[in-house]
Amino acid sequence: MSYLLLTLLLLPLVGSGLVFAWKNASSKYLALGIALIQMLLTFYILSDFNFEPTVDSVLQYEINYPWSQFIKSNLHFGIDGMSLLLLLLTNILSPLIILSSFNENVNYKNSFYGLILLMQFGLIGVFTALDGLLFYIFWEVTLIPIWFIAALWGQENKRMEFTTKFFVYTFVGSLFMLAGLIYVYIHSASFALTDLYNADLGETQQIVVFWFIFFAFAVKLPVFPFHTWQPDTYTYSPTQGSMLLSGIMLKMAIYGVIRYLLPITPSAIFGISGQIVIILAIVGIVHGALIAIIQVDMKRIIAYSSFSHVGLMVAGIFSSAVLTLRGTFTIEGAEGALVQTFAHGINVVGLFYCADILYKRFKSRDIRQMGGLAKVAPKFAVLFLLIILGSMGVPLTNGFIGEFILIKSIFDFNVLASIIAGLTIILCAVYLLRFYGKTMFGEGDATVLSTAKDLSAAEFSVLASIVVFVILLGIFPQPIMDMVGSSLRLVYASMIN
Repeated sequence: MSYLLLTLLLLPLVGSGLVFAWKNASSKYLALGIALIQMLLTFYILSDFNFEPTVDSVLQYEINYPWSQFIKSNLHFGIDGMSLLLLLLTNILSPLIILSSFNENVNYKNSFYGLILLMQFGLIGVFTALDGLLFYIFWEVTLIPIWFIAALWGQENKRMEFTTKFFVYTFVGSLFMLAGLIYVYIHSASFALTDLYNADLGETQQIVVFWFIFFAFAVKLPVFPFHTWQPDTYTYSPTQGSMLLSGIMLKMAIYGVIRYLLPITPSAIFGISGQIVIILAIVGIVHGALIAIIQVDMKRIIAYSSFSHVGLMVAGIFSSAVLTLRGTFTIEGAEGALVQTFAHGINVVGLFYCADILYKRFKSRDIRQMGGLAKVAPKFAVLFLLIILGSMGVPLTNGFIGEFILIKSIFDFNVLASIIAGLTIILCAVYLLRFYGKTMFGEGDATVLSTAKDLSAAEFSVLASIVVFVILLGIFPQPIMDMVGSSLRLVYASMIN
């Protein structure tokens, strides 16, 4: 069945080439069709996936061909539960992101949609690569299309300045990761993931490798204090660029931390390095939330909200890792992080699209210049509210169970840390309800409201699809935990072997 994974990997690459060559307005429909085929193929793999694998068959749909014997690297791909979850997120959000642009007058449509499909190709490669060098290559591939999308279709004159800052941050981080992976490779048999896990590294060597690789992930997530590129890049990117960055691209780093960093450098995590990361993550939780409260630009509110939520995921992952290395085997933090990764991806894409809809009605990103839209756009008001509730982690929405598990995991590590991290629940409610109240209620500009319309068919389709996942995963979160459980147990077990 490896041909299914090969198709999943190559279809967006081939589709991207076709869309680039498609020199007319219908290129958006071609791109949407390819993205929908990808989504259906992923659901087929989901339906055929064995969720109770043995230790020897956790990987499914595996592809493994020699690539370079000189550097001992293979074209090695495969899917386990963790990969499958992120493939689902990527291939569910990609068609929604494409559809979200249908009401916009996009210049150079074929290039815009071709770059989105190229981005999808890179993301799928990252989430399925089982070779360290291959992982790095696909990691870099994703940087190319998102840079062009943000720089060429971004908003206002500052987009190039901030997009360049984003590129420099992430590219430098990637070089540190490459240096770290090469160092591990020198002390192992090959770039194969299992060989990297078994590299002969002492404690000091692991600490150095840890910080080299973690720097790349910390920038991409981002983790405090490597976050300064994020608010500006999210703000000045086009809506679809912000969706790709926040909804999917930052999830590469969550995946990379679990798949690569934890098993390769357990001694570093057991020592002071793991605790430093937890402290930085918790500082980011509070720092991001407090700054979000005072923002008036919609996209900056969402950007700082994302920064705060990611801090909670990182703290949970490392809390479980430290506890496991201390002798209390637990995957709770990583499990909660992956559940929250999926929920956050869905919710943040919904929030950015709601911000785009508001911008089109009010011609401003300043929430102080809005108000009263609920009176003339009731469908939008209801769907927007449900996405807000999911982002706040209200029970029976998709954001609740992951947040609960993460705080529980941090509590097991340190009570005080969990109390501080738990502030995210209160602070998140403050800035998101403020955001919703300022835009939906009050008097508002009568002239603007007199011409404002409720959702178009495309807008309703995107938001309604997102709300389905907000509710469905809030009521039935167990399938995600079942999906990732076996993979996480093997990853965490490999730290102590």
